[in-house]
Amino acid sequence: MNLSTHQMDRAAGVILASAAGDALGAPYEFGPALPDDAPVRFGRGALGHGYAEWTDDTSMAMPVLQALAAGSDLRDPAVLGGILAAWREWARTSPDVGKQTKEVLGGLSDGASETDARAAALARHESTGRSGGNGSLMRTGPVALGYLADGQEAALVDASGRVAQLTHWERDNTDACALWGLAIRHAVRTGELDVRAGLSWLPEERRERWAGLIDEALAPGAHPRDFADGNGWVVRAFQSGLTAVHGATSLVDALERAVRGGGDTDTVAAIAGSLAGAVYGSSAVPVAWQLDLHGWPGLRATDLPRLAALAANGGRPDSQGWPTAEIMVPHEPMSTLVRLPDDDGVWLGSLDALPRLATEAPEVRAVVSLCRVGTAQVPDGLTSVQVRLIDRPGENPHLDTVLAGTVDTIARLRAEGHGVFVHCLEARSRTAAVAALYLMRHRGVPEEVAWERVAGVLPNFRPEAFLREGVRRVRLGGGGSAPAR
Repeated sequence: MNLSTHQMDRAAGVILASAAGDALGAPYEFGPALPDDAPVRFGRGALGHGYAEWTDDTSMAMPVLQALAAGSDLRDPAVLGGILAAWREWARTSPDVGKQTKEVLGGLSDGASETDARAAALARHESTGRSGGNGSLMRTGPVALGYLADGQEAALVDASGRVAQLTHWERDNTDACALWGLAIRHAVRTGELDVRAGLSWLPEERRERWAGLIDEALAPGAHPRDFADGNGWVVRAFQSGLTAVHGATSLVDALERAVRGGGDTDTVAAIAGSLAGAVYGSSAVPVAWQLDLHGWPGLRATDLPRLAALAANGGRPDSQGWPTAEIMVPHEPMSTLVRLPDDDGVWLGSLDALPRLATEAPEVRAVVSLCRVGTAQVPDGLTSVQVRLIDRPGENPHLDTVLAGTVDTIARLRAEGHGVFVHCLEARSRTAAVAALYLMRHRGVPEEVAWERVAGVLPNFRPEAFLREGVRRVRLGGGGSAPAR
């Protein structure tokens, strides 16, 4: 399936927003419900994770995502065996492994197969009489990305069930994961939230029950705190995540609602994030969160959209080699590297100026990329912030939020003492708009003067009209930037 730019944004949102929700909820895990005006911020995890570090929810999703990014099919027993091996490696050092998951994985030997894991999960279920924890649903978000093409609903249901039953046997798990995966698939493809659309893919005898559970979550005024009692159970976690998204006004609002519900906050927010990301897209995730968000296995926020893009494209890069190419090549060589007037700690330039930083701008410690960059293109040791900003009108669903968030992130980096290099492909349009807005918003420079000063240093200055309009809206209205700390 050839995804549009909007669909690709939403596919990346599935992963990035889920990881952000997970890390956002980690400090509040097993805490009480919070009032609607209570701030929700990154912090250190309640169970030992670091600041803005995702927990078991995203960590267990990563091998699933990486398998899809490699072009694998999750219905292949060998692929599921590889996921099991990665989970067992993760569980050896994680401070947070669910009881059901720990017992199943702990009983497996090296080289365990899908059959071995399913047998262990069934045995555990039969010995306790239940295996309905939310540990399957928390990691199911990536599954949908492998089955976005027309006619792949049945394959998605099969794959989500098999991934779930590697550790959790109970039917509530397979049903919840199927419905959630189908809702994510539908949202990525259409931008619409519709969980009921998946009911027809459940066995007929279970549809009515799930229809009632969905109706409860979608009731007017419903909030995740209404389902907080026992939201470690997959059904309550499903309802909590759904009502968090359904009642939200934005992606950030959905994640904050999930956390304010209390209880298993990291898991509910991770679940909600996967669906909210599919509805709103990765560009709705605050740019500033990239500076902090990270987790097992040594990944950062900038890695997640790349993996998501590969997963959604069957493991294949696009015609320009993104996201696997080490170097993205500009259309024309036009290396630009100049200082920004009114803040000589900010440098502006083009993509092909990156190699010049070490010798000509050694004080630069962070790179804010407004275009796609190769995997080895940002010099080692520099903080990399990669912003989804497309230089065509109509392709940026959250333009004002992205513009405001980008310049606020530059300001934060400068306040922390970093020299910052801001660039796009040609230092023509996107760099010009962001630089001008930064001067207006954080240096107090009047609008027309800001544009004039940026035009005076950028030789290829030619910002698109839609970006000029976006800059003006942010200047007048404040933009939609969300705090990271």
